[in-house]
Parts: sequence; structure tokens; C-alpha cells
Amino acid sequence: MSETNRFNIENLGESNFDSPLKLSTTKGDNLFDFVSESDRLVFDLSLAHYNHCLNTGEAPICLQQAGPRQHIYFNSKEVTAAIVTCGGLCPGINNVIRGVVMALHYFYGVKRIIGIPYGYEGLNPEKGHGFVELNPEKVRDIHQFGGTFLGSSRGGQDVGVMVDTLQKNNVDMLFAIGGDGTLKGVNAIGEEISRRNAKISVVGIPKTIDNDIDLIDESFGFETAFDVASPILRDAHNEATGAYNGISIIKLMGRDSGFIAASASLAMPVVNFVLVPEMNFSLEGENGFLKALEDRLEFKKHAVIVVAEGAGQQLFKNRKEVKDASGNIKHEDIGVFLKEKIGDYFKERNTPVTIKYIDPSYIIRCAPANSSDSVYCSILAYHAVHGAMAGKTKFVASKVNNKYVYVPISEVTKKRKKIDLEGEFWFSVLQSTGQPFFLG
Repeated sequence: MSETNRFNIENLGESNFDSPLKLSTTKGDNLFDFVSESDRLVFDLSLAHYNHCLNTGEAPICLQQAGPRQHIYFNSKEVTAAIVTCGGLCPGINNVIRGVVMALHYFYGVKRIIGIPYGYEGLNPEKGHGFVELNPEKVRDIHQFGGTFLGSSRGGQDVGVMVDTLQKNNVDMLFAIGGDGTLKGVNAIGEEISRRNAKISVVGIPKTIDNDIDLIDESFGFETAFDVASPILRDAHNEATGAYNGISIIKLMGRDSGFIAASASLAMPVVNFVLVPEMNFSLEGENGFLKALEDRLEFKKHAVIVVAEGAGQQLFKNRKEVKDASGNIKHEDIGVFLKEKIGDYFKERNTPVTIKYIDPSYIIRCAPANSSDSVYCSILAYHAVHGAMAGKTKFVASKVNNKYVYVPISEVTKKRKKIDLEGEFWFSVLQSTGQPFFLG
């Protein structure tokens, strides 16, 4: 596929039904217009890409604009939709479930919406989970709570079995709410559906607390995560300053990417060191972390350290690679490791320290979405429904360059998004913490 076509979205077929939405088809009438299939948004906004297209005559790489279409693929009155939530918990899942149900019911008049309990396990009849019938009354208040109303699980099931279940239950569209593994799973379901020449739309709604889904601006739940983490850092700072040579270590989620640790530290600028998976730092030596920490204590008599769960894995010797049910590598506990190493370091130097170790990760991921995330979740849900009703499949509803677009699942799952250690964001973290640049 050429670069120009890399973001094309697959369609199940011609859209021959009129949308039940009473929107405008005329510009300038002060009413929201239907989105046309020709509406595109440029992906690369750099001047270099603009000049390249200008000089070569090539069309710019574009994304398909999200939104309601005037003509849709499905007869909305006959649609059966299904929703599944997979992977770890994350703020905002219930908001998305609610948004999808409300959009299907009130926008398009869909009468049958089913919830798939406990992730992809719910699509395996042998698990015996059954289905949950969803309607506006049932999901009316779930946005006020964290977790997932439908339950979740890690790991995949047999793709053929899952597609069999969808077909036996006459499901026309499947909304999968999850991160990298979930999106790869629903894309595989979509591929199997295509092989069978079945007409089922599969849609991903990107959920990961780590904000590590590639290409998109932000995954839902991330902003709430560092918002909830910020006051914890404040309290950890109070603990550290309450003792002579007080040290607080706070471990936050971030298996492969350190966005939560870095963002929370920027939001609550009382942190002195941020350690993230993108860094390949050492403990010992003149440029090591322990020497930098020692210098900090000599200067201020306290220190606050925020560490992402995936940071410093290179420090563990003879480490065996073990994976969880989702295929993610299980990491060693860097928080406990740091506490022990810091304690040993200062004990050898007869320097008294008081170390407090805090791991609030599972509390943070179960929090309800904050106001900003709630808005984002609702909009993502609405755009996911509009895309599915138009017969689009194997895409994620997302925001890129601050615009809502549809992106092929295959594109966002090619690699994980990581902090650019040469970028402005990480430079802001270094400026906020005052940690030595070599630790970045």
C-alpha cells in the first residue's frame, strides 16, 4: 500500500440507507453538516511535508474525518450491536459504554444492544458468561463509577469461535474498548469476518492508561490517571519533607511508556526525579542515579522520586522473560528494587535516610473519569457509532492533530508510542524536576 493510501478505511459495502439523523447538507446554515466521504484531514502538518508535496506534486497523507454520514450501510432499525471491554481497568470505560449505548439508541433507533461480559471470554460460549442486554436505563448512571460495568479479562480466545458467536447471535457491529492487545484482537476478528465474507463492522475505541497507542493524540483515561496521581505526589512530598533525608518513592503505571509518571510530575512540580522506561539509566558511578540522589539530599535534605513500572528493567540481572495473558512482558518490581538499593547505598555511607515507598497504581486505574476525560469518552463513543453505522470496519475512532478521525487498527498497533527523550515534553520534565540531563 502506498503512503497516500495507508490510512484508507475498509467498508462493508455501499451505503444505501438514509441516516435518521436530521442534519444539514448545506454550508453556512448554522446547522451541523453531515461529513462527506471526501472530507480528509492532513496527517503530517510539518512545513517540510508541505514543501515536499508542493515540489513533487504528491498528494499529502490524509486521514478520514470522523462523523455522521448522510447515507449509512445498515438499516438501523434492524441492527444488533455488541460492546466488549478488555484488558486492564482504566478511567472512562463506563463513560464509553454509556456513550455507545445512548448514540445507538437515541441517534439511530437501534433496539438491540448486547454487552459481552468479561472481555473476549464472553465471546466463547464454553466460559458460560452469557450476554447482558443494554439499554439507556441500564447504563444511565454508570459513568459515575470507575472500572467496567461489563467486566474485563486479559488474553484472547479462538478467533473462529468468537466470530461464530457473533454470527449465531446476528451481531452487525462489535465495539471493542481496549488497548494494544484488544485492538489487535478485534482486528483479527475483522480479518476472519472478511474471510467469511460476513457483513459485521468491528470498531476499536482506544483505551490505555499508559497513553502508549501510536499515532493518536491521547487515549482516554490517561488524563484522569495523572490527574488522580498528582495529589498523591503532593502528599508523598509532604512525607519526604517531614523527615531528615526523607525520600519518597512513588511507582506509577507505565509498562513501556512513561507518560503518566512524566505528566503527573509536571502537573505537581514537587518531584525531583522521574524514571521512565525510555531511559537507560545506571545506578552506580559518577553519572549514576544514586550519586545524583546523594547530591540532592546534601542540598535539600529530601527527595521525591517517581518511577514508572517499566523503568530500569535493564538493572535486573539474569532476568527471565515471562508474559501475562495479554502477551505483555511481566516486569520486575522496580519500586521495591530502588528502595532496597537506595537503602543499601546510604547505609554503606553511614548516612541516615527515611524511605517511604508508595504504589497507588490500582487505585488510580479504578477512578472514575474526570470532566475532561468524560467529554472525550462521549465524543469518541459517538464517532465510533457513526463510523460503524456507515459500514466502516477495522478502524479506531480517535483524535489526531486535535481533530477527530478514523484510523485503521493495523496502523495504530504497529508499535507503541513512547516519550521522545529529545522532545519538548521530556525537556519540560527535566526543567521541572531539576534532575541531571544525563539521567534523561
